[in-house]
Formats: sequence, C-alpha cells, structure tokens
Amino acid sequence: MPQFEIKARENGPYKVPGVYRYEDAAGTIQTTSGEAMALCRCGQSANKPFCDGAHRKVGFEASEVYLRFISPE
Repeated sequence: MPQFEIKARENGPYKVPGVYRYEDAAGTIQTTSGEAMALCRCGQSANKPFCDGAHRKVGFEASEVYLRFISPE
C-alpha cells in the first residue's frame, strides 16, 4: 500500500492530494477533479463531505495538522 497524506489547513479543510473515484449516496461512481480534494472539517458545508468554503463564513478555527499514513511492516 502506498503512502497517503492528509493536510488539515489552518482554519480550513482537510486537503488530500490525488484524484480519487468514489461512490456517492445515490450509488453513482464519480471521480474527483483537480490535483487534490478538500474535505470539510468545520461541519457546515452544504456539499459534504467536500468543502464549499463555509468555514470562512462561520469563523471556523483549528490548527494546521499533517498526517502521513504508511503501510504496516
């Protein structure tokens, strides 16, 4: 399994690099666009689990976090 990283931006969303395929609530397979996806961390997005910028409007505050997941040995 390759390494996987998630960066939680200060006062913002989780940023996950890469393009991913996922199944939505209706069972439709979709593909993310761009070089990374932003996942909601404030809980206020109207497009959950993706970020829609709502954190700016509600004054969400949280520190930056970086996680690197590595495969078990």
